[in-house]
Amino acid sequence: QVQLVESGGGLVQAGGSLRLSCAVSGSLSRFNVMGWYRQAPGKQRELVATITSGGNTNYADSVKGRCTISRDTGKNTVYLQMSSLKPEDTAVYYCKATRFASDYWGKGTLVTVSS
Repeated sequence: QVQLVESGGGLVQAGGSLRLSCAVSGSLSRFNVMGWYRQAPGKQRELVATITSGGNTNYADSVKGRCTISRDTGKNTVYLQMSSLKPEDTAVYYCKATRFASDYWGKGTLVTVSS
């Protein structure tokens, strides 16, 4: 059974930084794509960033230049480094792992950015 555990969320002031972590049970290399998504109150879940097994990355326009997704296969962990945070970045951030046609989700970590 695949388990994804997010951590690193919290309360930060606008302009600050956070690094989110997603620990994956078993080998990270099993998954074709790893991604970070977020869901703000009253809004749909949206893509933040993805990274493929080949290391290709993709970012939502709203976070380009402010976020970096990376992975450490030795630690089976995916990271999302966020900087220049804005109040509109407030959301629950979820990690997703994709292996062929199957998606696996973590339970999320809350990021709150105060103005």
